[in-house]
Amino acid sequence: MASQDPLLQPFQLKHLVLKNRLMSTAHEPAYSEDGMPTDRYRLYHLEKAKGGIALTMTAGSAVVSPDSPPAFGNLHAYRDEIVPWLKRLSDDCHEHGTAVMIQLTHLGRRTGWNKGDWLPVLAPSPIREPAHRAFPKEAEDWDIERVVDDYVSAAQRMQAAGLDGIEFEAYGHLMDGFWSPATNMREDEFGGGLENRMRFSTIVTEAVRKAVGPDFIVGIRLVADEQWDKGLSREEGVEIARRLVAGGSIDFLNVIRGHIDTDAALNNVIPIQGMPSAPHLDFAGEVRAATKFPVFHAARISDVATARHAISEGKLDMVGMTRPHIADPHIVRKIEAGEEARIRPCVGATYCLDRIYEGGEALCIHNAVTGRETELSHETAAAASPRRAVVVGAGPAGLEAARVLAERGHKIDLLEASGEAGGQINLLVRNPRRREMVGIVDWRLEELERLGVAIHYNVFAGGDDVLAFEPDLVVVATGGIAQSPALDAGDGDGLVTSSWDILAGSTKPGDTVLLFDDNGGHPGMSAAEVIAATSAELELVSPERFFAPEIGGMNHVPYAKVFAEKNVRVTINTRLKSVRRDGNQLVAVLGSDYAEATEWERRVSQVVVEHGTMANADLYFELKPLSRNLGAVDYGALIARRAPLPQRNPQGRFDLVRIGDAVASRNIHAAIYEAFRFASLL
Repeated sequence: MASQDPLLQPFQLKHLVLKNRLMSTAHEPAYSEDGMPTDRYRLYHLEKAKGGIALTMTAGSAVVSPDSPPAFGNLHAYRDEIVPWLKRLSDDCHEHGTAVMIQLTHLGRRTGWNKGDWLPVLAPSPIREPAHRAFPKEAEDWDIERVVDDYVSAAQRMQAAGLDGIEFEAYGHLMDGFWSPATNMREDEFGGGLENRMRFSTIVTEAVRKAVGPDFIVGIRLVADEQWDKGLSREEGVEIARRLVAGGSIDFLNVIRGHIDTDAALNNVIPIQGMPSAPHLDFAGEVRAATKFPVFHAARISDVATARHAISEGKLDMVGMTRPHIADPHIVRKIEAGEEARIRPCVGATYCLDRIYEGGEALCIHNAVTGRETELSHETAAAASPRRAVVVGAGPAGLEAARVLAERGHKIDLLEASGEAGGQINLLVRNPRRREMVGIVDWRLEELERLGVAIHYNVFAGGDDVLAFEPDLVVVATGGIAQSPALDAGDGDGLVTSSWDILAGSTKPGDTVLLFDDNGGHPGMSAAEVIAATSAELELVSPERFFAPEIGGMNHVPYAKVFAEKNVRVTINTRLKSVRRDGNQLVAVLGSDYAEATEWERRVSQVVVEHGTMANADLYFELKPLSRNLGAVDYGALIARRAPLPQRNPQGRFDLVRIGDAVASRNIHAAIYEAFRFASLL
């Protein structure tokens, strides 16, 4: 019997039948090598095809011209060498019934001149984009002619690669740069009224349609409302959509709302945790109603229920769940199997995108396999022989180690010193804006219950507690404890408060607070946000060139917003040297790494410090001499995916592994990745 689930119904897009209503919209995971979608790129998309998705849209975006320098590891659609790589990717996905398309663009001003071949950045008018800081040249007639030809050639390459279609990118890039009054100041036939501003996109779409013929899908991801007083209005945006439909060269609209020339504006287009769910869904539905044309859309549609609502209410034809498929590429397969509750949730951390924008590659904060499909598997293999294992610590590292070991068939006992699982995540979620992070914990607890893992709470485990289980394997995931930076005076005198104390609520913020953060990640910033919410007078001090360097641009935005609203003073290039008491106040002595003789003081009621964690490793060192490997790890074997624990003590009673912050202060992804890579080999 056919499923009645709206998400599992096929969708007819011209001649192409999409087998369900879920898609991954175009994004650039930065897995390319020299602009080519090599094996890492291919396997990332193939995993979603294995997971049942109907359509995976590659690239975000593939650049059509050399003077569209790759800003995010973009694919090079202007090179013939890309064809065989994409052919293999599309063939592999087609074997699983998944359609493959690619997004093409000229980035316009949304890039940097010092990327790629160092050619001048191009735009309709010479207006700088703040996000990428490039001053573009105004496109000349010969620029327009060659870029149109480049679009055509790129589209033909995609057709030759066997893809099902292409999508033009028209938000924040060259094409819609011509549309927007904010970026088009031209006085020729490409500027002025809407018809003139659409002239470039009309020429491109018509030329591409003529080149690829009627049986190749051509769509457009377009901004239909820039939500900007000097930009494209809703009325003009919807009219552009209508005209594109009427032109007959386009087969679908992928609707975006907002503008992306600054980090703050980008967050409204691609919301992160603490922001509303699916904020532009109703607007996309309005565009669909106005155009009576196939409409796709993605913007924080993070859960299956919202996606199902979008289809059942006729708001969309295809739902983009892009970040959720980074968290769990098998969403459709789990829906089909009646295992919707087992879908690993996207918690909105946006670690994936922040890494891309900071020059890294997309990684999910709590799925270690995504992006590593060349070496790891989303399907956990059974171990050759079951083992009796004890995992100590139920933070993210311990929970992940217990989950993967249990999936492999081992008998697991998980010991936790406190009365609840979660570790440092329990501190993060004390910041109301970051409550969704608890999904990292809750999902694993549900999986451990399904797998029959016994969790023993309120066990502050010593060596005897562990040995009582007669384990063959011990995983120490005891985390870390807050530590203070080295000060000349004051850190050992009870004069400073840790960010943990603020987040845990064990210490209330003072009236005037100085927060010194030389860790540069979420803990200090979350503590600052919590302090600022109390209306305390707060100064945030960092020795870095800019505050919170371990946090990417998208997660920077909500912190910066709060700091601006609450008038938080941000001081960079400054180090806390010492703290002393003076009456009922504290005197914080500050200095500079750049001019060591300089000092100045702040008189405050409270000094809060954030300096990462110190490994809580006592249990590990107690157990180390009793273990077969004496705690040693063969890193070469670990990297090569071979048995990583050398046998150094034949009299040892168990193998011993230490993971997460119990080794050194890092982040959630590092803890989960380390847990996975060890547990999947043991």
